[in-house]
Amino acid sequence: MKSFTDKVVVVTGAGSGIGRALALELAGRGAKLAVSDVDAIRVAETAALCEKAGATAKGYELDVADRDAVLAHAEEVAVDFGGANVVVNNAGVALGATVEEMTWDDYDWLMGINLGGVVNGTKAFLPQVIGSGDGHIVNVSSVFGFIGVPTQSAYNAAKFAVRGFTEALRQEMLIARHPVKVSCVHPGGIKTNIARDARGGAERDLDKAAKGFEKIARTTPEKAAQTIVRGIERGTPRILIGADAYVIDAIPRLLGSFYQRPLALLGRVGMKRL
Repeated sequence: MKSFTDKVVVVTGAGSGIGRALALELAGRGAKLAVSDVDAIRVAETAALCEKAGATAKGYELDVADRDAVLAHAEEVAVDFGGANVVVNNAGVALGATVEEMTWDDYDWLMGINLGGVVNGTKAFLPQVIGSGDGHIVNVSSVFGFIGVPTQSAYNAAKFAVRGFTEALRQEMLIARHPVKVSCVHPGGIKTNIARDARGGAERDLDKAAKGFEKIARTTPEKAAQTIVRGIERGTPRILIGADAYVIDAIPRLLGSFYQRPLALLGRVGMKRL
């Protein structure tokens, strides 16, 4: 996609972080924005900022885990904008807990958003994206879609699944010769609120984990947004964000499953500190 001028872009999880930064980056490039978030106040702010930047934008309150709501949202976008060219399934949450500790409710909550939201958004908007004649589906995974990490089993499960789902979709679009590019995004540490909004463990433990994440998160949401936009422009299948993403992507390629033992030892030290 060489130009975003007058292209309709749908962004979920646009109330803050990468989603908001991406909406603003695209607003500056002439796109029309359909932005959504479970937090109605935050997404209204994002839409207002996009309009201030000169773009046509509308905010929608949306729970991406609610399939019927996502299907209805796709119909709203078709009415309000005439259909979508680009869909960025960005909404995501975090859960820090071992398999023994995590509750079923927390597991279902995370999978419903991080995986279900991607599947719902893709399925609901795919006919519009195909029909646009110049479409792109962008699904946000993580570097945790490359390696397994202690206390992140649910997050790993969702992000590995997003990666597999997206890679299969890309091949299907090629086989069918649909005018749709497909990208999977793998951010490293991004300075967002995802760690502070996470579930699992005691409040003290989550606070320490969030502070630790903030120390290693080197990439700003704005930089992440620029990288994603550049990837869409180039039709890049796998979009890595941050130097840490390139390192983590390389680890299982070089070491295979042998990376797991040293990572487990590091995890043991980290959990003792908590």
